[in-house]
Amino acid sequence: MSEIVGPEARFLHQGMTSSDVLDTCFAVQLSRSTDLLIEGVDLLLAALKRRALEHKMTVCVGRSHGIHAEPITFGLKLAGYYAEFQRAKERLAMAKFEIATCAISGAVGTFANVDPRVEEHVAKMMGLTVEPVSTQVIPRDRHAAYFCALGVVASSIERLATEIRHLQRTEVLEAEEPFDVGQKGSSAMPHKRNPILTENLTGLARLVRSAVTPALENVALWHERDISHSSVERGIGPDATVHLDFALRRMASVIERFNIYPENMARNLDKLGGLVFSQRVMLALTQEGVSREDAYAAVQGNSMKVWRGEGRFIDFLKADPVVSKALSDSVLEELFDYGYHTKNVDVIFRRVFGEQG
Repeated sequence: MSEIVGPEARFLHQGMTSSDVLDTCFAVQLSRSTDLLIEGVDLLLAALKRRALEHKMTVCVGRSHGIHAEPITFGLKLAGYYAEFQRAKERLAMAKFEIATCAISGAVGTFANVDPRVEEHVAKMMGLTVEPVSTQVIPRDRHAAYFCALGVVASSIERLATEIRHLQRTEVLEAEEPFDVGQKGSSAMPHKRNPILTENLTGLARLVRSAVTPALENVALWHERDISHSSVERGIGPDATVHLDFALRRMASVIERFNIYPENMARNLDKLGGLVFSQRVMLALTQEGVSREDAYAAVQGNSMKVWRGEGRFIDFLKADPVVSKALSDSVLEELFDYGYHTKNVDVIFRRVFGEQG
């Protein structure tokens, strides 16, 4: 550059060190990248909200440990992810706030050869804040926090992707990522409709998280500076932000277009013959004077018969002397009511979506 500029090149880099330029530029790049990431989160939030409201009262089985637990609604499941990505948006905003600092302080950060007013001017022009103490580089705890935030958002993407992959399994098939006309699932097996988009998102999340540990290790630089962080950031800066940007937009597209099968949800919900109402029956027994231990034993004993495929839960309960002594047949039948489990969905939706819920 000096060869091109000529004699006036003596004014270039006046009082600065390379990190003044590079760190400030990196802050601008990460800050502007975060704006794009937040746009991606907004797209995903819009898709989640629309589908959550669409299936607000679509009853399905809730699972814990992968096993049928109690009824929920599919909209409620999506509302939980909406709330999580609201937090992701807040994390990205905070990450941008923390990373957007400027350092034009010269060698070892003392301003010996550059006036602090230069730094203030650059910060204002670039939309940054002044780094209070820059040593000679912007402290890398800021960058570590930034890439940690990206890693958390990526993990949220993976959690949602994994849920869709589970729901798309042949034995479940309650939801399925979009499958376009002419698309091939397997090159060998024409019948396959594989969850390739969400599997891809799972892999991308791993890539984004791979930036976290190097970013944390970059914090411990020698004295006022070294450049052990530089080679790391040249890789993780563009890679982590580009991969996360792509992942957010791909996930938004999946949620906007994925197939939801309420009839399969209803079939799976009834697969265990009413066992999803076991807790309500147990609690009803305790309300009628049966000890919790005896109530649990009676309900569990009849549940195990259903697990073995011997019949329906309510029939065993009606024939059980402990249960029938405390609860009439008509009361038992009233306990097998999905509405009991969905009565507070409106409350939760208002918490998540406000009055629009």
